Amino acid sequence: MSWGSFSIGSHVDMYCPPSKRARIDTLFNFGGNGFEQDEKPSIEVLPEECLFEIFRRLPEGKERSSCACVSKRWLMLLSNIRKAENCKEVSASNDVDMVTSDEDQDLESDGYLSRCLDGKKATDIRLAAIAVGTRARGGLGKLSIRGNNSPRGVTDLGLSAVAHGCPSLKVLSLWNTFSVGDDGLSEIAKGCHLLEKLDLCHCPSISNKGLIAIAENCPNLIALNIESCSNIGNEGLQAIGRSCTKLQIVSVKDCPLVRDHGISSLLSSALVLSKVKLQSLNITDFSLAVIGHYGQAITNLVLGGLQNVSEKGFWVMGIAQGLQKLASLSVTSCRGVTDVSLEAIGKGCINLKQMDVPMGFPVPSPCTSLRSLSIRNCPGFGSASLAMVGKLCPGIQHVDLTGLHGITDSGLLPLLESCDAGLVKVILSSCLNLTDEVILALTRLHGGTLELLNLDGCRKITDASLVAIADNCLLLNDLDVSKCAITDCGIEVLSCAEQLNLQVLSLSGCSEVSNKSMPFLEKLGKTLMGLNLQHCNSISSGTVELLVESLWRCDILS
Repeated sequence: MSWGSFSIGSHVDMYCPPSKRARIDTLFNFGGNGFEQDEKPSIEVLPEECLFEIFRRLPEGKERSSCACVSKRWLMLLSNIRKAENCKEVSASNDVDMVTSDEDQDLESDGYLSRCLDGKKATDIRLAAIAVGTRARGGLGKLSIRGNNSPRGVTDLGLSAVAHGCPSLKVLSLWNTFSVGDDGLSEIAKGCHLLEKLDLCHCPSISNKGLIAIAENCPNLIALNIESCSNIGNEGLQAIGRSCTKLQIVSVKDCPLVRDHGISSLLSSALVLSKVKLQSLNITDFSLAVIGHYGQAITNLVLGGLQNVSEKGFWVMGIAQGLQKLASLSVTSCRGVTDVSLEAIGKGCINLKQMDVPMGFPVPSPCTSLRSLSIRNCPGFGSASLAMVGKLCPGIQHVDLTGLHGITDSGLLPLLESCDAGLVKVILSSCLNLTDEVILALTRLHGGTLELLNLDGCRKITDASLVAIADNCLLLNDLDVSKCAITDCGIEVLSCAEQLNLQVLSLSGCSEVSNKSMPFLEKLGKTLMGLNLQHCNSISSGTVELLVESLWRCDILS
């Protein structure tokens, strides 16, 4: 006897558990020793065109969210219905959505919904659910996606769902989204005309085409960040400059296809730019000249890793007189920064308040309120630059010029003469070309305020400097003359200065200081808390032991 297919009606309980209800029209095919249920429920037999016509007639809100929970197919269909495709007579439901969970929801302080999908959570299905679930409330206002190069990560399909369901999107951030390309970004551009901020980081599949779509459809764009996007080049930036007239902030980093043509076109067109960051780009002096000429609105400028920019580029940028509003300038790892270029920038940028020089070490600008100056290990920083800084910053009290081999007495003297407030801490470690002349001036001008003086490695400093210190320094408590050309005579002079109240004295590497200095060191030891005698080869171990016994309150390094 052969069996065909038949409908199960009143005998459902014989074949199925009581807790489950079977559809009346569910079909079973029997053959051999068993039977199999058809893979698709009858409702899934409907073609997508029919489902689309049904879904677009549903009210926004609970009804659509409920349908989205049925299957991934329904969810993706619902997420791809554009606002213009909804039936006009259908009104939105006021019910709360059912698709997205509370853990993903965050109401921003400025009033719009925000989502951040990180790692494995960043999938097309999740984006579609968010788009459908928030659509009744205008959709997301801010979306951040932090991908991890997963094969199930976000693709153009997920971004399309966001574009259709979140027309009010204002902020979009895409990091490490390797499967998102121009099609997805173009959908965002077409569906999210209110976009204000776009952040693209490590998006190799996005090219100029996607950026051009943003430029042509998102006139409200005010902030753009592009980092490590290997296929974005000049054409995309040109389009942004032409069309996004409200652009205020731009950052471009490590994009090998971006050259002078793209940067110059962007900067010469976007005339309200206030913050510009250009790092690790193949641009030349030409781009810096454009910045200097067209950057009338720029207040913050960051330039880093521009290996093809020379001294001429920075010099032209300064003398162009276009950076009148520039308040903060940071330049790191750029070979073109020299005394000449810094001087031009200082003269041309009259409102400069903060400046960072090569290798990221801060240098002050024209600012009477500046109290601390630190310029460390900058080989291109010489006497001319230091003299200029001294004239522009009269309020400095703390100075650290460690490792500036190029500065001389003539460069440091103008700085000392300009510091009206009185220097308190001065560190000149490894400034090899300084002589006693500058120390004589330092103690004469600032002996009444000086508390710390570090001359470590200044090998041209002799006993004459110690005489000046003994005569003029009233408050000095920390003195480092390691590896200087001082002798026992200098130590004797220090010990005779009754006004001195030294607490820390370092003589490390002073080969001319010998056992003869023992009584002088004992006299100084009445106030000393720390004494460094390391590498003083002319002082014997026996002398050190005697000093340790007599100066029991002092920590002695030997």
